Amino acid sequence: MQREKAKERIILGIDPGTVVMGYGLVKQTGQKISLLSLGVVKMGHLDDQGLKLQRIFKKTMSLIQEYQPDCVALEAPFYGKNIQVMLKLGRAQGVAMAAALSVDIPIFEYSPRKIKQSVTGNGSASKEQVAAMLKTILQFNETPEFLDATDGLAVAVCHAFQQNSSMEKKSYSGWEAFVKDNQRRLR
Repeated sequence: MQREKAKERIILGIDPGTVVMGYGLVKQTGQKISLLSLGVVKMGHLDDQGLKLQRIFKKTMSLIQEYQPDCVALEAPFYGKNIQVMLKLGRAQGVAMAAALSVDIPIFEYSPRKIKQSVTGNGSASKEQVAAMLKTILQFNETPEFLDATDGLAVAVCHAFQQNSSMEKKSYSGWEAFVKDNQRRLR
């Protein structure tokens, strides 16, 4: 009997920002996740919003061309005290989405709380806690210059974890089939 080949895919995670955009790429093979790349795009030196959005689009397209991801996961902008900041983040996210959609790559969106919960088990975790957990999960030692890089990576890992849990779901023809397949849960 031949074993089924583990499904493999590449996930690009993006933490959109108009000053610093973080990104991370992981390769998922079955349940195993490995780090491909992480980094940031700095835009603090640009004064023009249009130029910042153009830079986000071009960098996202460059990452797509280089790594050929199967999907793109993005952090959703959250509502804070400053509506202008939220609007700018929404535009940054929209431009990254447009880049992926322009080449028919599916996009997924996760709230900051969901990402932190998925990676650390705590929806209120700090950026430092998220970075530390990612180092453990993906077994890397480098400390990125900006935590935005690990934030982008966390989005990719969050998406991989969501997909892992949905891949484990099965449908059953009846109660007997469920019980038979889940003996360990009944003890």
